Amino acid sequence: MLDPKSEMDFFDQENMEEISQLASLEMSGDVVVKGKSSTVVLEKPSYPDSVYVMAANIFQGIRIQRSPDKVIINYGNEPLQSSLLHTEDESFQRLSYELAFSTLKYQDILESILIDSYIFSSTTIADRLNSLIVVMLYDFQDRKFQPRVLPDDEETIPEVQEVENLLNSFKTKLAAALARCRIKHDALSIYHILPETVRKQEQRASTLPLYAWINTSKISLEEVYSNLRRKGYNKVKSVTPLNDKVFAIDQHCYNVLIFPAHLKTDLLNIDLIKDYKLVFQDKSRSLAVHSVKALINMDDDILMVNTGSWYTVAHMSILTSGNTSKIFVCGIQPEEKDSDAKKLFTKMGCENIEILHETFLSIESKDHRLQNVKVILLLPRCSSLGVSNPVEFILNEHEDTSLLQDLSQGGLPKDKLQIFAQQQFEQLTHAMKFAKVQAIVYCTCSVSEEENEEVVKKALACQSPGVKIQPYRLSPPVLPLCSLKEIELSMDRFFRLEPSDITNGCFLSILTRERDPSETVSVKDVLARAAAKGLLEGVEVGKALKRDKKRKKPKAVPPRAPHHVDPLRDHTLAAVGNDASSIQMKITEFLHRESATSTAAKTPLPAKTVQVGASSQIRKPIKPLSTPLVRNASRPVERPTNFGRSRPEGKVIPLKPVEIVLPPVMFPLSPQGPRFQMPATHFYYRFIGSKDSSREDRINNFLIK
Repeated sequence: MLDPKSEMDFFDQENMEEISQLASLEMSGDVVVKGKSSTVVLEKPSYPDSVYVMAANIFQGIRIQRSPDKVIINYGNEPLQSSLLHTEDESFQRLSYELAFSTLKYQDILESILIDSYIFSSTTIADRLNSLIVVMLYDFQDRKFQPRVLPDDEETIPEVQEVENLLNSFKTKLAAALARCRIKHDALSIYHILPETVRKQEQRASTLPLYAWINTSKISLEEVYSNLRRKGYNKVKSVTPLNDKVFAIDQHCYNVLIFPAHLKTDLLNIDLIKDYKLVFQDKSRSLAVHSVKALINMDDDILMVNTGSWYTVAHMSILTSGNTSKIFVCGIQPEEKDSDAKKLFTKMGCENIEILHETFLSIESKDHRLQNVKVILLLPRCSSLGVSNPVEFILNEHEDTSLLQDLSQGGLPKDKLQIFAQQQFEQLTHAMKFAKVQAIVYCTCSVSEEENEEVVKKALACQSPGVKIQPYRLSPPVLPLCSLKEIELSMDRFFRLEPSDITNGCFLSILTRERDPSETVSVKDVLARAAAKGLLEGVEVGKALKRDKKRKKPKAVPPRAPHHVDPLRDHTLAAVGNDASSIQMKITEFLHRESATSTAAKTPLPAKTVQVGASSQIRKPIKPLSTPLVRNASRPVERPTNFGRSRPEGKVIPLKPVEIVLPPVMFPLSPQGPRFQMPATHFYYRFIGSKDSSREDRINNFLIK
């Protein structure tokens, strides 16, 4: 039996031999890793002393704790203190969390290397520095045990210098211990010792692109594209892991841009980011707010729950800036956060946000402030199991950092998932109690069915039947966000994004009430929706509405009997000729047809018909428009400029067609089964307009088709 000193000498004799034997293995491992990925790998910069200390304190709080009989290393209970810590600096904080999270993933391996190298038995070092030793050892082996290079003016911390000298003095023994660990696990590198789920997560995170939404209250989409082009960025159809300066437009959200991950440092230095004209955020949050936007009328209020990042609130506010809607946000505490949030909203140009300090579950469903809330956006706390870059997501969305402990091991235990699911169920059922609310958007970043499908289905099954309150039903994904193919594939009406190399995982569900057929949508909402689609170009909706109020109500025009039309086919009413009375008759016929179809819609159709023929936006049902709109339709639409000369008597002048598309009409679903939705209907007005022949040809071609 050798004494400790003799045993260490024996190891010293074998260390260099083992390392030389593994040199070829390490090189081949590096080649394999690089061969599998085309991603550009940049050399990691050396961390400053303050990052090590901050990372050690973070690791101390989230490390995996063992039972007393299995403790390998004793960690102290006191955090390290230093005047150089930049606790408020976001970049330092992010670097520290990333280093601590990486250390956490390799905690078992790093502790084994330290024990195997006899570093603790050979030195006397305080337990409070053990967290710092483990963190610095991870970075040391990641640098292939090469010395750290720092600028000459870099300030140092004594504890960091002490640990660094210790690790350098044991460099050979630590390298040998790492080599033996790799041989034991038959691994090309320390990376291959990790569980498969963690390895896949790391691989996805290395290629995950950046998502950023455009703040249209400060800059237009085209101005952003032009600005990026001037800085050398090229617009492409899809972002690939190349070293080019490119960007693409997201397929689901029109105001979201995608950049390759390696461009983040460059992008952070441009004015678009600094001036809040372009905002980095996970795509799931943009999907959620765009879904809400598709459900509201122009004067509907919105309640946002568990928003996490204030950027989500700002994005919702900016999307509704053209409306008279209010955005209510609950749960922002304490007052200093309230102040910070308001300052950020002001910088971003948000004006329609109202902060509620109460938690969501403590707010009464009959709260007088929320009587005009028609949509609730619920972003509950979740396990974040669909996120490939947990540190980035958790810090950006202000989620619970304690999740990093379980995510470093590849997943959460079942009991923790059940806790999340119960909290999500309570919040969703509470949202259903708000009688005036007509839709709920439920969104998580988890891929666990316990937090997604099961929560939604359980909440729908627990609805209390009411006399005046219509029940909730699942609605298909929203067409502006999803293609018809995606909707058809989503037979269960849930929207999912699986974790991949291009996006984090996401789950989204839209619940809407069965609407009372007696409810109507005002002309103001109809015109606002048409204007939002760009269909009323040159028409000032506000002035038109004011003029309409001053006019006297005309007598009701008896509708003509409608022709038989297939309700599942797109309907187009074209005003042919230049006779205004013909236009009037066509529009009246269309309105009467809608009323007649409303009665016919009571016959249930198969669920698949609803998905294939879903309207382009899920909105409140629209009753036949009131007579004032019909009267106005027969008159030429007023435009800001003079479009034509007075018509000479007896002379026929060709008219220019202008396309005005009214929003889709949606009818309620019956308890026995889903009903069909009327497809979006178009009808056209003709009047003497501009001499834009190309515009006229395009519209005439469309009408002929």
